[in-house]
Amino acid sequence: MTLQCDVYPVYRDPVHDFGILRFDPKAIKYMPLTALTLRPDLAKVGAEIRVVGNDAGEKLSILSGVISRLDRNAPEYGEGYSDFNTNYIQAAAAASGGSSGSPVVNLDGHAVALQAGGRADGAATDYFLPLDRPLRALECIRRGESVPRGTIQTQWVIKPFDECRRLGLSSQWEAAIRKGFPKETGMLVAEIVLPEGPADKQLEEGDVLVKVNGELLTQFVRLDSVLDSSVDTKVSLLVQRGGKDVEVELHVGDLHAITPDRFVTVAGGSFHDLSYQQARLYAIPVRGVYVCEAAGSFKFESTDSGWLIESVDQKKTPNLDSFIEVMSKIPDRARVVVTYKHVRDLHTLTTSIIYIDRHWSNKMRLAVRNDVTGIWDFTDLAEPLPAPPAVRCKADFARLDTVGHPAAADVIRSFIRVSCTMPLKLDGFPRARRVGFGLVIDAEKGLVLVSRGIVPFDLCDLSLTIAESIIVEAKVVFLHPLANYAVIRYDPSLVDAPVQSAKLATEPIKQGASTIFFGWNQNFRAVVVPTTVTDITTVAIPSNVSAPRYRAINLDAITVDTGLSGQCASGVLVREDGTIEALWLNYLGERSPHNQKDVEYHLGLATPTLLPILSELQSGKTPSLRILNVETNTVQMSQCRIMGVSEHWITKVAEANPSRHQLFMVRKIDCAPPSGYDAQSLHEGDIILTLNGKLITRVSELDIMYDVESLDALIVRRGQELRLRVPTIPTSDLNTSRAVIFCGAVLHAPHHAVRQQISKLHSEVYVSVRTRGSPAYQYGLAPTNFITAVNDVPTPTLTEFVREVTKVDDNTYFRLRVITFDNVPWVATMK
Repeated sequence: MTLQCDVYPVYRDPVHDFGILRFDPKAIKYMPLTALTLRPDLAKVGAEIRVVGNDAGEKLSILSGVISRLDRNAPEYGEGYSDFNTNYIQAAAAASGGSSGSPVVNLDGHAVALQAGGRADGAATDYFLPLDRPLRALECIRRGESVPRGTIQTQWVIKPFDECRRLGLSSQWEAAIRKGFPKETGMLVAEIVLPEGPADKQLEEGDVLVKVNGELLTQFVRLDSVLDSSVDTKVSLLVQRGGKDVEVELHVGDLHAITPDRFVTVAGGSFHDLSYQQARLYAIPVRGVYVCEAAGSFKFESTDSGWLIESVDQKKTPNLDSFIEVMSKIPDRARVVVTYKHVRDLHTLTTSIIYIDRHWSNKMRLAVRNDVTGIWDFTDLAEPLPAPPAVRCKADFARLDTVGHPAAADVIRSFIRVSCTMPLKLDGFPRARRVGFGLVIDAEKGLVLVSRGIVPFDLCDLSLTIAESIIVEAKVVFLHPLANYAVIRYDPSLVDAPVQSAKLATEPIKQGASTIFFGWNQNFRAVVVPTTVTDITTVAIPSNVSAPRYRAINLDAITVDTGLSGQCASGVLVREDGTIEALWLNYLGERSPHNQKDVEYHLGLATPTLLPILSELQSGKTPSLRILNVETNTVQMSQCRIMGVSEHWITKVAEANPSRHQLFMVRKIDCAPPSGYDAQSLHEGDIILTLNGKLITRVSELDIMYDVESLDALIVRRGQELRLRVPTIPTSDLNTSRAVIFCGAVLHAPHHAVRQQISKLHSEVYVSVRTRGSPAYQYGLAPTNFITAVNDVPTPTLTEFVREVTKVDDNTYFRLRVITFDNVPWVATMK
């Protein structure tokens, strides 16, 4: 029988791999409760045991084994948590995961150990934690006492006598130890002595422990017992070092005091004092502010965790209290200098400038562990200070004197570096921060065009760096639904620099044309090289199967004959006179199944297609586009002839587009938009001949759809010509404008990429992302799921969903009806 009840942690050991939970026995109504007796003294070599647990995730499993060793050192599990300063019990029980924490019982039903882990290589070897220290902690708690834990910040390991002799153990001491402990096979040897700890400069690595407080000692259990009873007092140790006796007196510190019991969240990150566990792992002093969640303003570039903050805003932060004091005085949107080191490399001090976010992450909260209630108590700290007013700054652009193309080199004055920080992951976009370059299309109005691979949606903070000197904020004013670009605006009155509006070509660039490639490489350095247009091909960026996200479709992509094009994510193709013929943009593609990295494509986009939309923006209007909700691909004349296109139309195609004899076929029809719009009359496989009487042989000719509610289409379907009235759909609801964070999941209406890849929208409550460790993660609510009902009440939209979940009491189970992206319904129970 399986029952579930609430439990509360009342103790967790600072070093050893166990904790103690409390539950209310009255909550268990349908099964009798029986307590196991803890008998660490019955763990003996050769004893037959049973491991009772959930091996491999099974509901209940009972595995048999035999204890083979009692003196194994604690297993190391890599860079995460590992136990130390204790022996482990080794046995052959073949547990495979899921049984950690299970009782190890003997044939009389007594618990003799705690299952802790096993080998990762498949060998039938398991490791058990002895119960001596858990039994002591349990007895203290039963008496209503605290559990004292002492430390001298030294890690010891068991080494056999022959190795101890090589380290300098004298024959006299070995004889005394063997006489006093005839069953022992080794002694305790200092492995790590933490800098600045009680034993620093007194004990050394390789010291063999002989006596503690005048008592011969060889076992971890006895050493723990002496230290735990000596907190804030002194102990004397006798060690053998290179064959000589060394006696030291050490102060015993409080192990709980160097185990964090509080953390603070601010500007999107989480921080606490460095723990003894982490310090021991890297043999560093137990001090410093540790970044336990490197996110938000503190999401550094190279790795997610392991950083120690040295200073913020030119002020030292040696501990959490000083860090809180400094952060409380930094205003929103400030840029401050942060210095930090990594726990793996304290030799290298890294300096960065970070942007402090106190508007998306406006609360500074302190969490303190409450060992009485078993939960964490949260307190709001300092309110965010308002952002200081922006001021006008002066700068000049760097000169590219060595380029040899002065007008083309002067294009540098039309480029601005764009940094986009996204506080929330929406629309399947995988990154929280992107940096690239945008092209100034109107310096007087502060309009900048940038790739949607840099600015995917408008829930973001945009920082523009002009002339490598001036930093200003910007806002999104337009997102193109298909062509992979966004237009953003900054306040030009804040900029005293010779920013130049880009001069855009009105005629499309041709295949084979000579041009100049001006790009920005991975080091944000400008590179210029003459090149040739190798191809102009109609493409669609591949979709990402696992998590639909914005991608460009139905576009003519330009490629050039230079290796720099693949190294540069931003740039332009420019004539000798400085006229820009094409943008060079990065396009976010699919995630590689081999290395799980996102593929990016670097391609050119001809400028003439931009001009009508940019003209509207420059006149102060926001374009309201309509599109055909279809994806097309090109078909050549040989295919068209087989599919029923007449010779008459094949001849017309050759006359209309001498360079590329092609038509467009409907490859995929997007999922129908919400009710209220006409059904799409096109079918997959239709070949489009004309729209509103114009033969369509180029992608740019599809732009006539932007301004009309419907199009008169002439198509070929199953070998027959048909005339249709084809509706267009508005793009106003293709971008996410509302999101709900619920139980760690981000929910919003299905965005455009979802509609492109699915045949039916099950609801408008779409799971975009979830946070690790959240209820959504724990109960299996996954990205790309659709929620259709809460407690059997239908929730077709976010409004109904919010209404229903607000009726659910805290800490109460409820049901969600869910449908996966592959149309598989299931029911989730969550709390």
